[in-house]
Amino acid sequence: MQNKSPSACIELKEGTHIAKAVLMPGDPLRAKYVAEHYLENPVQFNTVRNMFGYTGSFEGKEVSVMGSGMGMPSITLYAYELFHFFGVEEIIRIGSAGAIGDDVHLRDLIIAMSASTNSTMATSYGLPGILAPTADFGMLREAVKAAEELGIRSKVGSVYSSDYFYHPDKEVNLKAKELGLLAVEMEAAGLYLTAMAAGKKALAMFQISDHVFTGEGLTAAERQDSFHEMMEVALKTAARTV
Repeated sequence: MQNKSPSACIELKEGTHIAKAVLMPGDPLRAKYVAEHYLENPVQFNTVRNMFGYTGSFEGKEVSVMGSGMGMPSITLYAYELFHFFGVEEIIRIGSAGAIGDDVHLRDLIIAMSASTNSTMATSYGLPGILAPTADFGMLREAVKAAEELGIRSKVGSVYSSDYFYHPDKEVNLKAKELGLLAVEMEAAGLYLTAMAAGKKALAMFQISDHVFTGEGLTAAERQDSFHEMMEVALKTAARTV
């Protein structure tokens, strides 16, 4: 028997729950990896659509981890429901990104204070002008502090959240680079907007999986089972800010 759920995508297993802080990788197998390698006594709470979710503890604080899928439509669906239906207070996006800046390298940790985007999602909130998707400052500050304590090189700045993986405009990444954006990814802006509208908190961080201009890159397996620095920073941030 399973608990009744207001969601078609998240159905809690009997006797399980979701913590106030949730880490969200795109890949549900990365969520499984985080749960099995970092959380104490992890319990799986969701398997709907194979979007695995687990709740356990880290440094004495309860933390959940759950996949989000790829792109803004997918992460905003899960983030909205977590915020509005399951009592979640903060979400930390952990994912991979493509480097744009010349001084950004493979496996560098990027902490996104804001996210420019080609999505029209922000127009739905009715603010005249342009609504700027930004991180929660308290979470960002703790993430930077955690990275420094762990001796992990991190860069804080703006990223480009794209609705396209293969953008038809071949010059778009060059334009983003010229504007000082650090990396391109597909979720941060949507997560930030969803959190802002819900009155909740969000932060997105990424480790660089490839470089748009040099052609360097990691394998799919390396992306799934590595990025330990990002996982540790995100977990410490969640434990300190929940």
